[in-house]
Amino acid sequence: MNTQIAVSLGLVIVGLLIVDSVLYDWDNSIFLMRKQSELIEYLAFWR
Repeated sequence: MNTQIAVSLGLVIVGLLIVDSVLYDWDNSIFLMRKQSELIEYLAFWR
């Protein structure tokens, strides 16, 4: 991954977080964090 791709990917992620905070009051980010936590627990169980 070169620098241009990394910077543009970072800007997209920051932009999506800003949109989520302004329009949706962090609902989407909280949902994704909860699902990621469940996935980590599920994978740790099968370890």
